[in-house]
Parts: sequence; structure tokens; C-alpha cells
Amino acid sequence: MKPFLIMAALALGTSPALAEDWQATLDAARGQTVYFNTWGGDERTNAFIADLGKRTEAAYGVSIRQVKLADTADAVARVLAEKTAGRDTEGAVDLIWINGPNFMTMKDKGLLHGPFVADLPNSAALDMTEGSANTVDFTIPVEGMEAPWRLAKFVFTYDSDRITPPPAGMAGWVDWAKDHPGRITHPDPANFMGATFLKQALIELAPEDTDLSIAPTDASFATATAPLWEWYDALRPYLWRDGKSFPENESAQHQMLNDGEVDMSMSFDPASAAAAIGDGLLPETVRVFVPAAGSIGNVSFVAIPYNAAHMAGAKVVANTLLAPETQARMQDIDVLGSFSVLDPSLLDDAGRAAFASLPTAEALPTLDDLGPVLPEPHPDWMPRLTLEWQHRYTR
Repeated sequence: MKPFLIMAALALGTSPALAEDWQATLDAARGQTVYFNTWGGDERTNAFIADLGKRTEAAYGVSIRQVKLADTADAVARVLAEKTAGRDTEGAVDLIWINGPNFMTMKDKGLLHGPFVADLPNSAALDMTEGSANTVDFTIPVEGMEAPWRLAKFVFTYDSDRITPPPAGMAGWVDWAKDHPGRITHPDPANFMGATFLKQALIELAPEDTDLSIAPTDASFATATAPLWEWYDALRPYLWRDGKSFPENESAQHQMLNDGEVDMSMSFDPASAAAAIGDGLLPETVRVFVPAAGSIGNVSFVAIPYNAAHMAGAKVVANTLLAPETQARMQDIDVLGSFSVLDPSLLDDAGRAAFASLPTAEALPTLDDLGPVLPEPHPDWMPRLTLEWQHRYTR
């Protein structure tokens, strides 16, 4: 075995055998172009992926071609179509940014390669204990079939110069909205951000014995959501445009906040407000708020389809995403501002130093500021919530 490989294995806390296997992966990956399918709606993320490709190409000879998706389900459908057609090798999708219902679909239909996460040397700095955020995706056990790469946490953003902070719990929103009529809203629940707003309210308002970690039946859905719809009926008249029209997505609502049309917005990226202020896209008085009991949070993952044409290259990209220097750069507010999935206690001195030197901003919350993480409900709750909302409020 090569001497440098043994030293690398010791540094990473992995066995020499694993390091040797990884060297074989690096050798196979050299010269490959990885077709990385991602949601393409965030320019900072797109820029981060473009830079990541430059880094993997320089270090490993692996380039990245980002395939920008309007909906992750499009990539899932493509892999499923290939399997149906018997195309079990040389698939068009090498790596996919995936979560929740789409992961469940791929896992259930045998569309995933793996388990592979334990083969990634940089996974040594992940908390992979049972039940950790890195091991469960919307209640579905990951089982090494997808690798984490960034944390997401649902937050509210509001203009502190024009409005008081949202109440500590969702139950208080009705009275708060009465005090600010027409100045608050949420994205259309057909968009995941609007659906997340409903899920946050559902978690807080559902009867105490509700188990959202299992798929709903007709009966359990009706019982669990009854308080939600009662609350929403009371809230709706005080929303922007009387709750009869909604911004299409988070970006549209951020623009409305910047234009002074509304006084609050929401995001799954706690750093988005600070980043937008830095770019001149939001007022400097915008701040981030999280409910007292916490908010919905999850980990963003990448997965490799079972028939990926460039499987070795995909593993190299997944491993590079977990490198401490990549994770620190990702958490830099001037780059992306997404919180790292690495466990600080598992980092070496150099890794910890990379995070310690990151810049801060007034509107950038700390990890402690974000409070408890509320787990995502089972994937089947979201489409049912969306359909029921549409049935009740768009007729």
C-alpha cells in the first residue's frame, strides 16, 4: 500500500483498507464529468456548485456539469424512465440533490446506488448515531443511501423597523396579524416554502397525541388538521390581499419585503436575510426570528442513482462536499451561508480553525439562536396539506 495512503487513513480516522478502496475510486473518477442534478432556483447555490466543480477538477480531475431543475421530481422521473426502459448502466443522472418524498420514491423503487456514505473518507466527521439528522430524511431512514451536505432550518424574516417580531408560537399569529392587517403573507403552498409554513403551523397546533412521523390516513389527517384549518380561517382575512392572492415563492416574497409591500417573509436558509442585506436586496433592518418551540429543520442530501454513468466521480463530489474546507466555505455568509452538517467535536484543529475565522453579520443568527429542530412530518403529509388547502381556499 502507498505510504501517503496509510498516512491519509490515519489522519481521517479510517482503516488502511478503506483508504486503499478510496484511492481506487479516485483513480476511476479521474477524467469523469459528473452530471449533478439540483434545484436551480438559487444563484448563490449555483455559484457555489460552479466553484466546487473547479475545485474537484483541479484536485481530482473530476468536473461537474450542473443540471438545473425546476423540480427535483423531474430527475427522479428520468431515472425511473431509464429503469423502466432497461437502461441499467450509463444513466443520465450521476448525482442528485434530494430530500423527503423524492428520496422515498427512489428508495422504494430501487433507484439508488448504495449504501455508499461509509465509503467516503470525510464522513468520519459526521454524527451518524441512530436518529441523528444525518441518518433520517423526513422520517425515512437514510441507511447510507444519500450523503448529507447542508443544514436547512425554517425561519421568518421581518423588517424590525416596521413591525414587531412574530409571536413566540403560531397560535398567536391571528392577533398579531390583526395588528398588522395586510402586511403579512406566505408563499403559495404549491411551492415548498408555502407548504412548510403550513407544516410549521400543523406541528404546533395539532392535537397532542398526533404522530406526524407516520403516513396519515383519511381519519388521522382530518383529526390532526382540524385545529390548523380553524386557525387559518381566522388568520386569512388579515393576510396580504385578504388572503386571496399569494406570492409564487420565497424569492417573490423577499422582493415584496424589500419593496415595502409586506413586512415579513420566510426562508429555509437562516443566512438568507444577512446575505440579501449584504447584496442590497433587503433593508438593513431585516432580522431573523424562530418560534420559541423551534422550527422545522432538515438536512439536504445528495444521492447517486443506481445506474449512474460516472459513479466514481459522483462519490468524489459527495466526499468533497463534506471536506471541512468546503463546509466552512459553504457556511461563509459571503459565499452561501448554509450551516455545516459536520460535528465540530469530530474535526481536527485545522477544521475547527476554518470555521472559527468565518465572518459574522447582525442579521446572521448563530446555531444557538435557531433553537430546537422540529423534525419534518412523514412525506405523505405535505401533498395532502397542499391539496386540502387548495380545495378550501382556491375555489
